[in-house]
Amino acid sequence: MTTYTAPPPPTPNWDPSSSSDEESPPSSSLTFDKERHVAFLEMMYHMIPYHYQSQEINHITLAYFVISGLDILGSLDRVDKDAVAAWVLSFQSNPGDKAELNSGQFYGFCGSRSSQFSSDNDGILIHNHSHLASTYCALSILKTVGHNLSSIDSKLISMSIRNLQQPDGSFLPIHIGAETDLRFIYCAAAICFMLEDWSGMDREKTKEYIFKCQSYDGGFGMIPGSESHGGGTYCAVASLSLMGFIEDDVLSKSAASSIIDIPLLLEWCLQRQAADGGFQGRANKPSDTCYAFWVGAVLRILGGSKLIDGTALRRFLLTCQSEYGGFSKFPNQLPDLYHSYYGYTALSLLEERGLNALSAELGITGKDATNDFENVGHIDDAREMMEKNVIDEVDVTTVPTKPIYVAPGLGGTNPKDEKPGFLIKILQLLVPLLILGLALAVRTYTKKE
Repeated sequence: MTTYTAPPPPTPNWDPSSSSDEESPPSSSLTFDKERHVAFLEMMYHMIPYHYQSQEINHITLAYFVISGLDILGSLDRVDKDAVAAWVLSFQSNPGDKAELNSGQFYGFCGSRSSQFSSDNDGILIHNHSHLASTYCALSILKTVGHNLSSIDSKLISMSIRNLQQPDGSFLPIHIGAETDLRFIYCAAAICFMLEDWSGMDREKTKEYIFKCQSYDGGFGMIPGSESHGGGTYCAVASLSLMGFIEDDVLSKSAASSIIDIPLLLEWCLQRQAADGGFQGRANKPSDTCYAFWVGAVLRILGGSKLIDGTALRRFLLTCQSEYGGFSKFPNQLPDLYHSYYGYTALSLLEERGLNALSAELGITGKDATNDFENVGHIDDAREMMEKNVIDEVDVTTVPTKPIYVAPGLGGTNPKDEKPGFLIKILQLLVPLLILGLALAVRTYTKKE
């Protein structure tokens, strides 16, 4: 394999929580400063701060944040697209011979140079560390810079991706073994979708596994039986949409039907918008920049974007905008690549002026993914599967017109609730005093006895 020396995307290093402990001066304005964000990503493309060096293993993932982020900002002309494509392709793994195809390995893309090992004298990989998440990011970058994905050996990836699917329908991220959850189902579905080849996935098994992850409250946990989570819910819904099991904009159909409990899911998503306007990933958690995308994209796929308080969400996001460019996890902290990227994607979903439109299902710019799926001729069998597995019909008259839930402990008031709130506070003060007075009276009485 040829080694390319073209200037790579950053030497990125992402730890979603690493930059959240340091404070940054608050943004001086609640306006989106596009050029400042372009400068931030352009700097990351050429030279990334040393704090990221411990995350070299995620190099290609962080490059995805930079390249796709610049694309959303309409500034992809700031990078050498051919050099980027060549750099990404240099991470692809290939078998030494056809015999290796039956070895149970996955041949996709490695995530970094440190996870990429050289071949032996016969051209056979000594260690193949291809990873589903790295492969999703690699293909997304290539698609973003305009590289023709048909030039990639999609059959090799599709044939070997089947080696990662487990009997319960879930996917390992790497053939040497690791945890299985909805993240890697999403990566597998997105890869198959972009390559227009579903031969590497048993969609029926995958669908059944996703069903088991929907919780009693409507959201999806990362694995069956786990707590509902914004990221897991996105992976579930986006995967079902890419596979053709959820109709596009399902809430707009007067006789809409679905194979999952849409009304309960919708209610759970709307409950995640907190009093400060941001979205939380789980109940009773603070708002976090990234969930504006994870939960917001679910609502976009379902056709429920109009139910979001977009003005309040935009205001929250801009409080997380750094004066240096980029976004932080919480307001008034230093920015990081992960939260910066999902800040841009969230604003794109809100149709911020000057940003390119986003495919909610793929997480990159482009057309609606369902239309693409129909165009490549895979939708008919998926629709047949969907009709056999319908469990509910959505009564659109029951869909709430606005979020009706305010997350506890995050502040904010509703004018209609001020009077009841005042009475509650009075009772909270008087009841303990009445109890104390009664106790003293009883004690005095018993002493007299």
